[in-house]
Amino acid sequence: MPLLSGELRVVTAGAEPLGEALDAQAVPRIRVDWRPPMPGTGDDLARVLADPRRAGANEVAVGRLVSARPRLVTVRPAREALDLPPGTFLHAGPPITWERASGPMRGALVGAALLEGLAADAEEAGRLLAAGRVRLEPCHRHRTVGPMAGVVSPSMWMLEVHDAEHGGTAFCSLNEGLGKVLRYGAYGPEVLRRLTWMGEVLGPVLRAALELTGPLDLGALIAQALQMGDELHNRNRAATSLLVRELAAAIVEAAPGRAAEVLRFVHGNDHFFLNAGMAACKVSADAARDVPGSTVVVAMARNGTDFGIQVSGLGDRWFTGPAGVPDGLYLGAYGPADANPDIGDSTITETAGLGGFAMAAAPAIVRFVGGDVPDAMRATRSMYEITLAEHPAYRIPVLGFRGTPVGVDVALVARTGLLPAVNTGIAGRVAGTGQVGAGLVSPPASAFTTALTALAEAAGSGGGPER
Repeated sequence: MPLLSGELRVVTAGAEPLGEALDAQAVPRIRVDWRPPMPGTGDDLARVLADPRRAGANEVAVGRLVSARPRLVTVRPAREALDLPPGTFLHAGPPITWERASGPMRGALVGAALLEGLAADAEEAGRLLAAGRVRLEPCHRHRTVGPMAGVVSPSMWMLEVHDAEHGGTAFCSLNEGLGKVLRYGAYGPEVLRRLTWMGEVLGPVLRAALELTGPLDLGALIAQALQMGDELHNRNRAATSLLVRELAAAIVEAAPGRAAEVLRFVHGNDHFFLNAGMAACKVSADAARDVPGSTVVVAMARNGTDFGIQVSGLGDRWFTGPAGVPDGLYLGAYGPADANPDIGDSTITETAGLGGFAMAAAPAIVRFVGGDVPDAMRATRSMYEITLAEHPAYRIPVLGFRGTPVGVDVALVARTGLLPAVNTGIAGRVAGTGQVGAGLVSPPASAFTTALTALAEAAGSGGGPER
């Protein structure tokens, strides 16, 4: 009787037609945003959620990720920093062969071969690579990340970032700028001249400056940049300005004859901080690796053909699916037909709670990747549903200084059907084109469902890597 005589309260979940009918009749309702799990994941999800190790393992993994203290300590050549031998190139994303490589990946590999003097022209470089005479390995295998094609060759200079809390080290190349650059698959004379200058001038000057300043606290710069309108993937304007402020005096002192050209280059490249931020995110995510039973994602990466993830409790195994073509804004006369599928290691920023996960902090980003400000807000809010924590240092002013969502959980992705939000640059599909736009892209669900199956198998056996 109290139910019949009291005020009617309606809770709606799932499909909306009933809720819309109630709205039309001015009936108050409580809306529950419920979604069924991803198709075919029910049994695996039940086994993973029942794993007694999961909660404690995830607490350890996420705790390590958010407590990392990344410091930029030096800049040095890849042959020295990574012990990279002649004839070995690194690339973004999961492992790939020349035969399966996309246009921008091939273009970047050709450019690296020309830079290293392994070939006289692009045709010879292509034959060299097709014959397997250059060894290709993923950046992630070497504690390294690279934006877009992510190609690293021995003579390229690398940013070296240490984790002062957990002792790890990660590396990333120096940022070339936008447009026709190697990482987007361009390899013309202007690209090679710029890379040569970066190796002969920019790298040595930055190393000398860091010897004067000592290690730079990248975590503090990232936290401040978030409050100044960056999301640290496709918008790095504030972070780059903060980095210039930290280094400018030391650059002038270390190399007075070269200071103007170095500062002009860095100041004219709003994305210069991106690579330092990627290395900071890499060393943070690596701290969360190899915790048995953990379902936390520790790497998301693309090679222009495949999108892959790695999971804390599953070691170095890659779980992949086809990379999607971003939906976004295009430069000049370029359009969707010119776009290559998603590419690059820069999704390490989303892995660590930045980029697409922090778009609410950077409303101006929508002018670069498309959409509108409410879309950016929704993207960040939805990521709290598939993550396990809020970052204690990386905070978003417009959300009341709430920490960015961090610690992607494979089980939560499968349970909600939500996929990580990623914003990205768009490379031209034809080798040598360069950048054609920027936009938003969704990872393939299959990368997460296959990882869930592996986690279910590990839960059944009680196995997993030990740290």
